[in-house]
Amino acid sequence: MVNQPDENDKAVLAEQSPIDAIALEVFSNRLLAIAEEMGRRLVRSSFSPNIKERRDCSTALFTADGRLIAQAAHIPIHLGSLFGAVDAIIDRYPIENMKPGDAFIANDAYLCGGTHLNDISIIEPVFVDGHVHYFAACIGHHTDVGGPTPGSIAPDASSIFEEGIRIPAIQISRNGEIDAGLLDLIAHNTREPEVRKLDLEVQSAVSHFGAIRLAELASREGIQRMNFLTDELIRYAKRRLAGRINELPDGEYTHTVWMDDDGLGGDPLPICAKLIIKGQQLIFDFAGTGNQSRGGFNLLPSGVKATVGYAVKALLDPELPPNTGLFEALELHIPEGTILNPRFPAAVGARTTTCQKLSSAIFGALQPVLPEERTMASSHDILASMVFGGETVAGTPYVYLETIGGGNGALSNMDGMDGAHCHITNSLNTPAEAVESSYPLRVIEYSLIEGSGGIGRMRGGMGLAREIEVVGQHASFSSRGDNFKTSPKGANGGGDGGRARVIVKPKNGPQRIIDVKQRRLMMAPGDRVRMETPGGGGFGEPHSRSPDHLAADIADDRLSSDVTEIYPAALAQDAKRRSSLLKSR
Repeated sequence: MVNQPDENDKAVLAEQSPIDAIALEVFSNRLLAIAEEMGRRLVRSSFSPNIKERRDCSTALFTADGRLIAQAAHIPIHLGSLFGAVDAIIDRYPIENMKPGDAFIANDAYLCGGTHLNDISIIEPVFVDGHVHYFAACIGHHTDVGGPTPGSIAPDASSIFEEGIRIPAIQISRNGEIDAGLLDLIAHNTREPEVRKLDLEVQSAVSHFGAIRLAELASREGIQRMNFLTDELIRYAKRRLAGRINELPDGEYTHTVWMDDDGLGGDPLPICAKLIIKGQQLIFDFAGTGNQSRGGFNLLPSGVKATVGYAVKALLDPELPPNTGLFEALELHIPEGTILNPRFPAAVGARTTTCQKLSSAIFGALQPVLPEERTMASSHDILASMVFGGETVAGTPYVYLETIGGGNGALSNMDGMDGAHCHITNSLNTPAEAVESSYPLRVIEYSLIEGSGGIGRMRGGMGLAREIEVVGQHASFSSRGDNFKTSPKGANGGGDGGRARVIVKPKNGPQRIIDVKQRRLMMAPGDRVRMETPGGGGFGEPHSRSPDHLAADIADDRLSSDVTEIYPAALAQDAKRRSSLLKSR
């Protein structure tokens, strides 16, 4: 729920709007309640573990001209695909020709502004008094949409044609009836056609539910007042963010982070963010960012827009209403031919790690203008993913996708979170029981990695390890991520976080450590693979960490080496003594 505006916000609203702040807050929360209820229904009703267990999905509401009015608190990067899909539908299908019961589907990155093909949007127009006034939208990440690699995402894909079925903005329902032929066409271009069909049918039902709820709200409010409130809510968000920007010192602020490579090896690749603050203007210029990836790590401008919106909201005003007003207060410059604005037909499947690195660059650029209590060290800043594909004993194809959290960066007054997702991802894990009951796989280990968090006055969060064993049949393993060579950076003297890696453990043969970017490693029954994710950076000089905090680290086995090798001798000895007392209790 969005918090009540503070007194200054209320004064601005009262001065510039004929509606009071409380009424607008109530209206905003009514919209959010519809979006959140759509999301709950989508999670509860879906069939794939990726949506049902991991909640890799999002819901949102738009005006008939494509402006966002509410997004549920799900996954920020999905907003890029939803924006693009709604715009593509409006461009292709005249609003005046739409009829009740129509619905539309889209996923393509170039044809309809998606961020990658696995994210499929279904959008339904909302009719009030016989006219389209709004859209209800939902998106789900489908574990497979075809292509040569199970999971459809390969770090070394050379073009989008290797990443599965491309769905332009196209009508999927008429008079409330799904086009069965189109649904079959999409589903049978994937490795799990039955699950695809069922999940897409659920998405269609969820968008229809959202359309009903939004139409009911418009009927209660009256469409003229509803439209007025919507416009006021968007204007309010824009004014409120402009006020936050105006509080920042004018100037130019630049920060660069590095990816290990572009997905196919070679030199590190820079992600550069320059922020220009002029009064109430906040301009983002990404000149200096590296060339587009030869692999699948490219991010299109729709994804850049969603990432920038997330970072600005998180750092400047977390309680800002999530609508188009946020983006109207920002200006973006994204050079073509870079990894943030690739040329067709560049592959885009693994774009999420690029989003994470972009978020970190924006966080770093804004850090000099924020008070210390609102700054943090770098988080793991990747989306480490592992994908297994094969057949069950019965011969049915399966695809298991898992994204694994890591350590988040420490704050000035708080240790970083252990084993959590960061930035533009907000999904859960798949419980071991769900994995083992759904796939011919066994979860051997799922644990925090000791010593992976950066040291400092405040410690960085710890990374995660997940180890999976193949049982029954041969399977392929693919993975993606970054930070095999680079590390999350500490802040204000804090230490860097640990790195990511994949450890392959054959049943018959020696284990080996490999990069996190892998495509279709073949595994036999009994073979295991372990993925380790980075820890977060530490904040502040290590010698200033309190003995009590350090003692708790030792007692909880959070450090992988003797503390006397890391911290000053007196501090280490005191912490060891306190740790012994903690363990004896």
